[in-house]
Amino acid sequence: MENFNYSVAIVDDEKEALYSYSLILKQAGLKDVVLIQDSREIPIILKERTFSILLLDLSMPYISGFDLLKYLSVEYPEIPVIIITAIKDIETAVECMKIGACDYLVKPIEKNKLISSIKKALEMNRLKEEILGLKHRLIEDKLEQENAFSEIITVNQKMRGIFKYIEVISKTEQPVLVTGETGTGKELVARAIHKISEKKGEFVAVNVAGLDDTMFSDTLFGHRKGAFTGAFSNREGLISRAKGGTLFLDEIGDLSEASQLKLLRVIQEKVYYPLGSDLPKNTDARLIVATNQDIQEMVNSGKFRKDLFYRLKAHHVHLPPLRERKDDIPVLLEYFIEEAALSLSKKPPKYPEELIILLMNYPFPGNIRELKMIVYDAVARCKSNFLSLEIFKDMIDISNTIDKELKSEIVKFYIQMRFPERLPTLKEMEEILVTEALRRSKGNQGIAASMLGITRQALNKRLHKKTTP
Repeated sequence: MENFNYSVAIVDDEKEALYSYSLILKQAGLKDVVLIQDSREIPIILKERTFSILLLDLSMPYISGFDLLKYLSVEYPEIPVIIITAIKDIETAVECMKIGACDYLVKPIEKNKLISSIKKALEMNRLKEEILGLKHRLIEDKLEQENAFSEIITVNQKMRGIFKYIEVISKTEQPVLVTGETGTGKELVARAIHKISEKKGEFVAVNVAGLDDTMFSDTLFGHRKGAFTGAFSNREGLISRAKGGTLFLDEIGDLSEASQLKLLRVIQEKVYYPLGSDLPKNTDARLIVATNQDIQEMVNSGKFRKDLFYRLKAHHVHLPPLRERKDDIPVLLEYFIEEAALSLSKKPPKYPEELIILLMNYPFPGNIRELKMIVYDAVARCKSNFLSLEIFKDMIDISNTIDKELKSEIVKFYIQMRFPERLPTLKEMEEILVTEALRRSKGNQGIAASMLGITRQALNKRLHKKTTP
């Protein structure tokens, strides 16, 4: 079992069956197994404690398993119940499933079949709890652990929705895949997940980009003395350092195929082998991975293992780019101005209102990281108590943020959609573009001129022509 903290109750009037099933479960790694021979004890025991899953025989004296199933489905619907019985009858099986049993196994039960059924029931219950938890978060519209997200500056509702999802998944043991463009804050999200999980171990981050298979294995799994030339002593890998905590692997899309296979084995078996060692070591580290690549496309093209992708995607957090959360630009601007000024031992400078308009019309290909860099540079270059708009204009070129090929496609599409029959004249098109640029810049001619790729003087001439009879 991947998680040894599950508790299981087995209810059967036969001592031999109880012993047999408990032995199978304990060999599979489940330590908390409670054996109940008298079905009348169930209501009493459940008042004192709960169970992750319950195995229930049907044919028992006093209270039958069938009646007990009805009771459990009403009083304790959150506990998954698996029926284990000698009754090989389709109608009985169907009736049990209708009442609420998650599986129906006929004795004698094979070891692998029993373990597989328990795993499936636990997974289904986990998913149900997460869905219910997410619904609750969305209805409540509040975060239970606001402080865990203190490093992520946002007022955006889409981001708030992501935070609610993170709160639901953080305390599970399943891997988390975090995707998003470069500079969107993937590591900050990973750290928030670790905080909410309340794991006692460390948060260990490693960027796997550029690591070949040997370097990947050595970095994560460590090595034994003499494993290779230069290995003069034992070295513990980062996965050992993350024991009881979280291991964050950034740029997971760059892993070689051999490294992908090793990572898959770690996830499936919870064991790894240091270089030069034949002895397996156990790990209980929670795994979070991130990439800025289109990993689904990599799977489709055969560059990334499909089985590993689906194991990593047990939970998926996708971070929107800054251009899709423009309402965050003003708060991020003020935050970075304060932060930059503090680091430079300067008084935070003020900024013109037009700066917000300028930044709102820039697509930020580097996202939040790019905004931070631009603000830090502007504050460093500021010689007064007021940030110059020209400094920002020098650093970002609104008219040249899309490559020529994409621009051409956008223009073609726009013309076909907007003018399906008659093409406008150049003069008409010029008026449309000027009007739209002024609308987007809220009347600021300097910013509008930057969008159009012309000087302010050239824009003034066009506006003058437009107003002159």
